[in-house]
Amino acid sequence: MKALLHVAWASALNRRGTLALVVLSIALATALLLGLERLRTDIRAGFAQSVSGTDLVVGARTSPVQLMLYAVFRVGGATNNVSMASIRAVEAHRAVAWVVPLSLGDSHRGRPVLGTTPAYFERFRHGDRQLLAFAAGRPFAGTLDGLYEAVVGAEVAASLGYAPGARITLTHGGGDTLAAEHADKPFTVVGVLARTGTPVDRTVHVSLEALEAIHLDWAGGAPIPGMRIPAEAARKFDLAPKQVTAALVGLKNRVAVFNVQRFVAEYEGEALLAVLPAVALDELWQVIGPAEQSLLAISALVAVVSLASLVAVVLAGLNERRRELAVLRAVGAGPRHVLLLLAAEGMLVTLAGALLGAAVAAALVLGAGPLLQREFGITLSAAAPTAAQWGLFGAVVAAGMLASLVPGWRAYRLSLADGLSPRT
Repeated sequence: MKALLHVAWASALNRRGTLALVVLSIALATALLLGLERLRTDIRAGFAQSVSGTDLVVGARTSPVQLMLYAVFRVGGATNNVSMASIRAVEAHRAVAWVVPLSLGDSHRGRPVLGTTPAYFERFRHGDRQLLAFAAGRPFAGTLDGLYEAVVGAEVAASLGYAPGARITLTHGGGDTLAAEHADKPFTVVGVLARTGTPVDRTVHVSLEALEAIHLDWAGGAPIPGMRIPAEAARKFDLAPKQVTAALVGLKNRVAVFNVQRFVAEYEGEALLAVLPAVALDELWQVIGPAEQSLLAISALVAVVSLASLVAVVLAGLNERRRELAVLRAVGAGPRHVLLLLAAEGMLVTLAGALLGAAVAAALVLGAGPLLQREFGITLSAAAPTAAQWGLFGAVVAAGMLASLVPGWRAYRLSLADGLSPRT
């Protein structure tokens, strides 16, 4: 068998130009398969780890998926706000341990701005119920003296070069024009959060009172003509928030989760919705599941086409190699040896392509990881291959070995006489 592999290797080297293209084709297909599987796995893990330790997310009545998207992932917008009176009614429920209100809508250089309370930094959990940690600085004070303080996520700090002491201004809504900027009320960065791999990394956090202050002289999404309230004068106004976008709710005992959910659904003050984060995430994956499977199916099709090219190349060169194979037969190689020879060549080419593809996929994860984190908040982990990735790698190699049996079977059927006297 060792001699047979040596002959197969020498034969492959003799046709290295053509086979190199096949190796490259298989490598690209393997990299696409493994890369998409890693992306799928890490996106699913990132979504699942974006919020933990929160029993319910409460907001205006809409679909559970939409509520999770804008309240946790900062995607899209709220159909309606929720009055603080309703949030206080939920907080007063006997089964509720804590409530953290959230207010969204403004932005800073394309990053979402979240208005909340200092309790957010104590109550919010991510990953395996991990607390938010500070890479530098501290939380905003949440008082009038610290009204214009901001805490930025790790991605915001890294991409924009912010550190405690930096001065920033917020933008009304998602606008990027100077007319939409709250330039008269700048904020000071007082803290930078450690990286979490969640939407927190690309978020600017300020107090609810600060959001009220910067909108005192705004109405209908634009500054009120002839009215300008200086930053210091804003402290004299009542800055207690009247409405928020949503709220995170923690319970004293999770056994009461359905009781509180029913209380929120039947609340008479306004139409509210309370969703369980895990259930909403499952619904979200059911929505995007077909697209996810379609991408994997396309990758598998690319791999099949690459393996088909391997078969085509070997079959196309088989006619030129008939004399070579006949010589092998003449020196004692049987039809079985010829079949094994071509199968071994196919196996070597497929294995080389699959290994190169795995290396390319790993390089892409390392290279594209920071870009995806910065632009889309997707964290790719440079971890060991998952069981699914090993399965895909093995499937490519096994399929290549099976495909190489096609030209091997063709060579097996060639007779010695046909090889020594090929038809022209």
